[in-house]
Amino acid sequence: MALRARKCEHLQVVSKIKKPKSQECNECIKTGDSWVHLRTCQDCGITLCCDSSPNKHASKHSTSHGHPVIISAEPNEKWMWCYVHQQISRY
Repeated sequence: MALRARKCEHLQVVSKIKKPKSQECNECIKTGDSWVHLRTCQDCGITLCCDSSPNKHASKHSTSHGHPVIISAEPNEKWMWCYVHQQISRY
């Protein structure tokens, strides 16, 4: 029997999903860069570009602000990611 990994405490405490307020990365807009996908921080609600994007603004935001959980801001995707524990969870 395989053991299941326990969901990290950061994912467990997200009780209300902060939906994206925009469909663009404001940091990329400032520098004239483009992005691949968008992620929304579950602490402050900012929407930034993913790690597949050249600037990786969402993960930089997580590191610099201590905000561990993001959701996909892509339509029809319903998952959260914890940068600290590198775990995913569906919602």
